[in-house]
Amino acid sequence: MKKLGLVLMAAAVTTISCKNQESETSENKADNEEIVVTGKPTAKSDWKDLTKGDINENWKGYNRDSITQWTLSDGTLHFVPKDGRNQSENLITKETYNDFELSMEWKISEGGNSGFMWAVEEDPNLGEPYLTGPEIQVLDNEKHPDGKNGPNRHSGALYDMVEPSENTTKPVGEWNNVVLKIDHEVNEGSVTQNGVTIVEFPVEGDGWEELVKNSKFADWERFGKSKSGHIALQDHGHEVWFRNITIKRLNE
Repeated sequence: MKKLGLVLMAAAVTTISCKNQESETSENKADNEEIVVTGKPTAKSDWKDLTKGDINENWKGYNRDSITQWTLSDGTLHFVPKDGRNQSENLITKETYNDFELSMEWKISEGGNSGFMWAVEEDPNLGEPYLTGPEIQVLDNEKHPDGKNGPNRHSGALYDMVEPSENTTKPVGEWNNVVLKIDHEVNEGSVTQNGVTIVEFPVEGDGWEELVKNSKFADWERFGKSKSGHIALQDHGHEVWFRNITIKRLNE
């Protein structure tokens, strides 16, 4: 009986040990597994913060060597036009982007107008980034005159090309969250403002060409032609704020 008891105790210890090893293996496996979305691991490091550090770290003036009318403080880019200025001062990212997801918050002044662009080409022969880069509108829809020129000029619109499906813009003085996604691999672009996807469009091919053809940009030789370029923040002569600007490259 004594021998049988020892055998049973040994078997029990062996069983518990095996279960513990299996449990540890499962836990380690769970800890080491990556969450995969669309076949690629996600990580916070995929996103770059463009409002971190000094303004000259990630931004430059379009066709300019210095930045004088924009400031970056506590993660907020603030534009105030100077009196007596003789030319606009648009900001562009130092890096260029092809396929990306761009997230930011914006706030416009009363009666103000601004915007942000992608696929911008910096060229000393061109005076403004909008000559090459399509624009997502930032606007006081109620008090700026462009608000009366049709919904494809309202905030969140792909300017003069695709109007928002609904008005999600918050009152002047409040922050709006916007996400712009450009993906040539699937030929899709979209604008999500304050949690609602309000604009969707093709980014190349016949669909894109048709949008350009039916806009004010139809005869602009270099507009919307490049797949890659700078992100631009527009100086439209009105005070504007941008913050929490982060960007993630896609398809790389």
